[in-house]
Amino acid sequence: MRTNRTVLTWVLAIACAAGAVIALADIHTPARLILTPLFLLVVPGASVVGLLRDRDPLAALTVGAAASLVINVLLAEAMLLFDAWSPRAGVATIAVLGGFMWVLRSLYRGNGSVHTEQGAGSR
Repeated sequence: MRTNRTVLTWVLAIACAAGAVIALADIHTPARLILTPLFLLVVPGASVVGLLRDRDPLAALTVGAAASLVINVLLAEAMLLFDAWSPRAGVATIAVLGGFMWVLRSLYRGNGSVHTEQGAGSR
């Protein structure tokens, strides 16, 4: 079960990276229609879920999906408001935001190998 989850995670990560590269390099291919929206929807949600990894899995996935939609809609509205619509800039912004949240999670939670208990009510 753990191996299947790891393989699925890597396949999804590679597909998202390919979607970002295809959009940033402006490569016209039929895969662009699937991989770029996959990147735009998965990266913000996965970043938020990474910040909530000790919570209830269903709640974390729900918050991640909602955050992904909110981030993408706010980005699109801001780009339209400032008359700066650019799909490449949107993909780059999502990539930078996802990277920032990954760094934030790494600094806040550590690398995940050390777990210290704090207080009487900790799990």
